[in-house]
Amino acid sequence: MLNPDWSMVNGQWSIVNSQWSMVNGQWSMVNDIDTDLLLWLNGAHNAFFDSFMILFTDKWMWVLMYLALAYVIFKNMKPKQAVACIVAIFFMIALADQLSSTIIRQLVCRLRPANVDNPISDLVHIVDGYRGGRYGFPSSHAANSFGLAFFLFYLFRSQPLTLFVMGWAILNCYTRIYLGVHYPGDILCGALVGLFSATLVWFIYKKLTHQTPIKEAKHGWVPMVACLLIVAGISLYACYTINT
Repeated sequence: MLNPDWSMVNGQWSIVNSQWSMVNGQWSMVNDIDTDLLLWLNGAHNAFFDSFMILFTDKWMWVLMYLALAYVIFKNMKPKQAVACIVAIFFMIALADQLSSTIIRQLVCRLRPANVDNPISDLVHIVDGYRGGRYGFPSSHAANSFGLAFFLFYLFRSQPLTLFVMGWAILNCYTRIYLGVHYPGDILCGALVGLFSATLVWFIYKKLTHQTPIKEAKHGWVPMVACLLIVAGISLYACYTINT
């Protein structure tokens, strides 16, 4: 006959197992919803957007816009302040990227949808054989893009520029779902990593430099024009590729 203490341990262990089973069930439900949403969004594709998205997602495609953002920062600050701000942005992006791709991703080990070892990979639309790396949670694209967008929001409060960059970040992240290399959940958690990184670095940067939010961004239209020109160029190239 079991002694009372051992019976109590067994009872507590049974409760833990029950709670763990409930957590697994909830995670399975969330994963199913995430997968269904991915397949729905990824399934809406055509030849034009195949070419458009594969170019849009390329980080080197946006060098002109990044330079335009640096131009705006220098136009709205003294040179030393501007340099410090750009260094802070570089540090913030490095933090977001390392948190997402080097730390969290290696701990969670969630396969990308397009990875050949993922059971759903045959259901995912692939563009030009692009499948990304092995693991994809969270999305470093989302972490970096939203990190930049949120940092600019802290710097230029309630500006058309910040809303524009936020829209660019959303579309940039959507390309990752379209290409089948990230689940929507990867994007959401990557955006949270970007928010955390931007908030932390902004707090440190503000404390060290006493920087206050800029109410009116001079020449804020320049990055927006640069972005629209890039999008126009990508669109023209996509049209050319499907007609040749």
